[in-house]
Amino acid sequence: MTDSSAPNRLTGDDLATWAALATVLEWLPPALDAPLVRGFDLTHFEYGILFALADAPDHTLRMTVLADYANSSLSRLSRAVSRIEGRGWAQRTRDPLDGRSMLTSLTEAGLEMLEKATPVHALSVTEFVLDPLTKAQQSQLREISLSIQRAIRKQEGWQPPRSLSSDTD
Repeated sequence: MTDSSAPNRLTGDDLATWAALATVLEWLPPALDAPLVRGFDLTHFEYGILFALADAPDHTLRMTVLADYANSSLSRLSRAVSRIEGRGWAQRTRDPLDGRSMLTSLTEAGLEMLEKATPVHALSVTEFVLDPLTKAQQSQLREISLSIQRAIRKQEGWQPPRSLSSDTD
């Protein structure tokens, strides 16, 4: 059902705002991928998997939970986990409490890779997202992003652990 009061096309400031955001949405993922691929043959998506597993209890998550965190289909996630599993950074096992479910666990080698890749990722995020903004703009971007998230889904998106997010303005 469409709202009859909604415009049938974007113009003016609305189009300019959307164009700016759409460009960031297109340009940012490959910009975040490039240094990780160059240094570690690891995509940003795969880095996110390692990060989520490192933050989980016992460094283990069900594949369905990991797919939800990654906003990914199970098939895309499975391909990525197969790739990192082949490198010895993760391993999958059947959930002993539910034999239909698969668990993915971060290995010691995966934790080591994450520790090596994290400074490179942090530098990219700082360079492309944080440094171009003032502290006030960073706060605005955070609030804007949360508003957009809530418009898309009622559930909360990923939030950093309190221990990592305690230094906000």
